[in-house]
Amino acid sequence: MNLRIRRLGVVLSVLYLVLFLQLNRIQFFGAERLQDDVNNTRGLIREFGRERGPIITADGVLVARSVEYDGSVDFRREYPEGELYAHITGYQSLNVEAVGLERSYNDELAGDPIDQRFASLGDLFVDRNSTATLTLSIRDDVQRVAAEALGDRKGSVVALDPRTGEIIALWTFPSFDPNPLADPDGTAANAAFDALVADPNTPLLAKSYREIYFPGSTFKLVTAAAGVEAGLIGASTPVFPVATTYEPVPAGAPIRNFAGSACGGDLVELLRVSCNTAFSEIGAEWVGPERMVDVAEAFGFNADLGIDLPGAAESRFPTDYGEQLADVDRYRAAGQQPVEGAETVLPNGAVPVHENSARLAQASIGQNDVAATPLQMALVAAAIANDGVVMTPHVVTELLAFDGSLLDRVEPEPLRVAMSASTAAILRDAMRVVAEEGTARNLLTDGVVVGGKTGTAQLGTTPPNSHAWIVGYAGMPNEQPSLAFAVIVEAQEGASEQTGGRVAAPIAQAVIEAAFP
Repeated sequence: MNLRIRRLGVVLSVLYLVLFLQLNRIQFFGAERLQDDVNNTRGLIREFGRERGPIITADGVLVARSVEYDGSVDFRREYPEGELYAHITGYQSLNVEAVGLERSYNDELAGDPIDQRFASLGDLFVDRNSTATLTLSIRDDVQRVAAEALGDRKGSVVALDPRTGEIIALWTFPSFDPNPLADPDGTAANAAFDALVADPNTPLLAKSYREIYFPGSTFKLVTAAAGVEAGLIGASTPVFPVATTYEPVPAGAPIRNFAGSACGGDLVELLRVSCNTAFSEIGAEWVGPERMVDVAEAFGFNADLGIDLPGAAESRFPTDYGEQLADVDRYRAAGQQPVEGAETVLPNGAVPVHENSARLAQASIGQNDVAATPLQMALVAAAIANDGVVMTPHVVTELLAFDGSLLDRVEPEPLRVAMSASTAAILRDAMRVVAEEGTARNLLTDGVVVGGKTGTAQLGTTPPNSHAWIVGYAGMPNEQPSLAFAVIVEAQEGASEQTGGRVAAPIAQAVIEAAFP
């Protein structure tokens, strides 16, 4: 009898030991696997139902907050301004991954960082609110004007301070209401999400910084910067001959000006009338592939822009132009005579021809495989306004503790240098002429100095449609510009160089008036 009891005791001890080892294995070595298991929703529900800090604009408008919820969770997320800030705040959802600031600042909003949870030794013994409040650089007054001015036309508006990189307006239409996606009822949230995904207008996509488009003639600012930086082009010399067509070398489809018009002149005049033929030649035969790629990338193409919002698209400028063939003078008549009124002889032959130099000619006027986000084109204008320096763009300026004390401040930080200050000054002056006498006259605002560059990007449709662009800067007289902007209105009928000035410029002008009340 005693033997049986001892045997049973041994068996129970072994079983207890096995159970003990298994529990410890699961607790210490399998915890991460179980937490990540798609069938385990406890952690997701717990994270979703936690209180999170609010998000407010620079002028104090509440755009995201946690409210108590009498149901399956303690708190739910609420977005009082609906679609106006959806592409900035993003949303926190029970069933899909968070986006926007809810994602990039998830830990801070939830109060997880150690320095937020334990600001002092006494915090080890008390349970206090450790969530952070995000203060945005976005100005509600400017954001609302941007949305109202764009109206129900598909497009985007970006406005920022070129001196700091602080974005004051970031709007895309169509947008969406994030509140249904934050519903604690998973079935309802899924239905809302599926409807938005199925919408052919892709309202979930923040196109202002997550979609790329042909920039059209707005890209001529980059080509102009490359020519000036190379020391080949100044504001008034050389003077390009009047032409209606540019014939690429060594071969390729002719590049024409809009409606078969003729144009030529110095750099200021070329920008004023947006001369395709001259800028194609400047990029392909004066600047050349290596310099064009270097300058485009100095502005931010083919690189991460470093914005504090997730999922930003990378703007694109082609880098492959094939093998070097010969100098241009093999394809052009050598010994050109000076153009009447010019102080210098046009130096054809200075740049080697490549197999795909015709592609470079197209890229130099924002066509071919060039594509940019509206944010990228706003940063092109911002670099010109800020003496050539591109500042890191951001929408968050401060993180505040629950008691209002400062946790962190986002300091302005240079991202890259696009060009010299002298080159930027030449382009600022030229853009001012474009606004005063050229295609961007609808930008003009009383009491404010403005400069701009319009553009259209033809979509190859029948009837012809094109994206209407405008980029530019604004500032008070005798002061450094404090506003840079980009506006795109998608798929406008017609394909005129005037379209950007007629369609997009009034939207930018409304933003300028809001920014300088």
